[in-house]
Amino acid sequence: MKLSVVLDQVDNGTMLLPEFQRGYVWNRDQVRGLMKSVYREFPVGALLVWETDVSADRTRGGGVFAASGGQKRLLLDGQQRVTSLYGVIRGEAPGFFDGDPEAFTGLHFNVETEEFLFYAPTRMRNDPRWIDVTSLFRKGMASVIPSLTRLGLDDDVFSCYVERLTQLTNISSRDFHIEVITGADKTIDVVVDIFNRVNSGGTKLSKGDLALARICSEWDQARPTMRRFVDDWSRRGFSFSLDWVLRNTTAVATGRAPFSALADVSADDFEVALAGAHRHVDHLLHTLLERFGLDHDRVLLGKSAFPVLTRVLDRSEDGRFSGPAEANRAMAWIVHAALRGRYTGAIETNLNKDLQIADAEGVDGLLASLTRLHKGSLAIRAEDFEGVGRGARSYPLLYLLTRAVAGRDLLTGQVFDRTVASLHVQEIFPKAALVAHGYPRNEINAIANFAFVTHGSGARLGDRLPTEALADCSPDGLRAQWIPADRELWTVERYPEFLAARRALLADEADRFLAALAEGSAPWPSPPLYGMDAPTETIDRGARAAQIKALLDEFAALGFADPMVDCDVPDLVTGQLLAHAEAFWPDGLQAGQDEAVVLELDPDEADLDRLAENGCRVFTSVDTLRNFALRRQAVIRGDEPDEGTRHPAPAVREEAVPDDERGPVDADGAPVEAEFERAVLAQIDTCVADLRYNPSYLRLLVSQHGTLGTARRLLAQPAVSDGFVKLHENRRLDLTIEALVVDPRFAALFSEQEREIARTRLAEFGWSAAA
Repeated sequence: MKLSVVLDQVDNGTMLLPEFQRGYVWNRDQVRGLMKSVYREFPVGALLVWETDVSADRTRGGGVFAASGGQKRLLLDGQQRVTSLYGVIRGEAPGFFDGDPEAFTGLHFNVETEEFLFYAPTRMRNDPRWIDVTSLFRKGMASVIPSLTRLGLDDDVFSCYVERLTQLTNISSRDFHIEVITGADKTIDVVVDIFNRVNSGGTKLSKGDLALARICSEWDQARPTMRRFVDDWSRRGFSFSLDWVLRNTTAVATGRAPFSALADVSADDFEVALAGAHRHVDHLLHTLLERFGLDHDRVLLGKSAFPVLTRVLDRSEDGRFSGPAEANRAMAWIVHAALRGRYTGAIETNLNKDLQIADAEGVDGLLASLTRLHKGSLAIRAEDFEGVGRGARSYPLLYLLTRAVAGRDLLTGQVFDRTVASLHVQEIFPKAALVAHGYPRNEINAIANFAFVTHGSGARLGDRLPTEALADCSPDGLRAQWIPADRELWTVERYPEFLAARRALLADEADRFLAALAEGSAPWPSPPLYGMDAPTETIDRGARAAQIKALLDEFAALGFADPMVDCDVPDLVTGQLLAHAEAFWPDGLQAGQDEAVVLELDPDEADLDRLAENGCRVFTSVDTLRNFALRRQAVIRGDEPDEGTRHPAPAVREEAVPDDERGPVDADGAPVEAEFERAVLAQIDTCVADLRYNPSYLRLLVSQHGTLGTARRLLAQPAVSDGFVKLHENRRLDLTIEALVVDPRFAALFSEQEREIARTRLAEFGWSAAA
């Protein structure tokens, strides 16, 4: 079938998407790669469609087409390709579209180089060789011929350009092979299984997708309604997935955790259960806010435990806890379940057990069961506050204690009342001082080094050392924020002892508070706690933080998924903590299309083997992850062969370079580039000798690109390299490539722009040539 016919079928509603299909996930590089392949008449794969009567099976983006009669074709394999081609050729998204239209908007074709690129003003403005692909398809060849004519091209060149444009527009006439699934025996279950088999390289459908497909075959508003709920919670600062909403709905409807339990639930009953789950989640969020002050996603404890409490609420007479005592016990249970990783391992198994307990014994039974699982004690211990960074399990507990127990500013002792719109995360010991003293990153970013203050107090405390800053703090503030009273612990030299002492104080406070909640005796806050904006934190000016931020910004521009940042990565089976990652993409760089990716820059603190067993691709270097991602995108675009298909480059015989082509020379007539090479190699030797640091990545680049080529590559990167970060941490920026670039001896080798990049990087991190 010709592509033009396929697109016409999309227009007239005879080719649609089944509701169980997920949305459009391709990025611009994938669109460019597809257009390059179809333009060059490379194979791009067949389409797989399901021919069925849509009066029984709902579709996305077209409503129900039963009124039009006849069978429709539901696109099973090829959604990303058809959507991309439709978007580029038609200039708009198809009716079934669910994704980011920027991925296929603004594609241009260069008639001289045959390159596909998305519109870049500085490169394409006033250059008629760059042709808007969508405009070409919509307006025809006549729309671009005049501008090409004005270039004054030779007849042969002009004819070549016209042939290339004709080849491009002929894409619409390209034949696509279509495999058709048909027959009364092809139920949704069978079709979903076929989809997962043929779509091995793409997005797999989850058990939740399959369950939702059954519901959507009877109620076409199921998925849109769930999306509306998710979007509403997102606007309020909470991030939930469709599977999470479905899990809560399953618990309400059936009292069980597996999505397969929905097999016997009618669409009408599902609609009622979904509405109930929405109400109950709202009530839980309100209760967690009033009781604990948990007001944004980062501190929302126990998301995975919500289905159990939504079931409890649904079985109550009015969808509420019976009173403050039961609400307190429920809140104690959800905190303990989160801290102990109750649902980080076998989620469905543990949820099933707890749902059965909730139905039989209520909240009291849940607390008693969790206590038995932990050898008769839910006591909070100092080690429970050994977390690192704001993604640690103990960070929400620290925030909870600050809001619900302490309620006072560290500096002034001021009560956090409604005049305080948000808090600031204050490092008690400034990070720069800890780095300078040589403490490892996991200690520098310890939860026990965080306190919450108003923005005004944060500005006044600044980055002063605790010996000075804490001495200015109110005694009420020091007690409220659990600062050890022994001032000898306020010195940088005794930082580990300070952490141990503060962890003990935090654990004692948390244990008393949660025990009172579990007993049901803790008074309900009066007035109830209120919502604040998410806390701010001191911007990390270190080279490592700048490097990571640049990487994530670059990945966002490439269309990759947003990662979890500064977070714990648990074992999928046991729930045991495997790593505290700088960034974590649980569904891959492109959601559903890759394996999970972990950026772990402290590999000695992580279980790398177990992460690999959990299906994670682990990177211990920002440079390595960036190079992997860029190489992946180059393969997708068709600019580079896939892994395993490359052939070694032929050896190049070195020849003598004529004297007049040897480049700049110094005052004695010696080539400057040769001197630069010696300087780089001397830097490498100094790193090994003085710092016991082997810059292996730099050595690799030098072997591949030479010293001058390596320098230019490093300067072209959006941020500093791993080696720069390492040398910054060792306070030896004089050993960076950037330091050589700004050296007057080598000025002739680099452009002023390159030298300015080097100067800016060095100045940003406190180094100058005179340092």
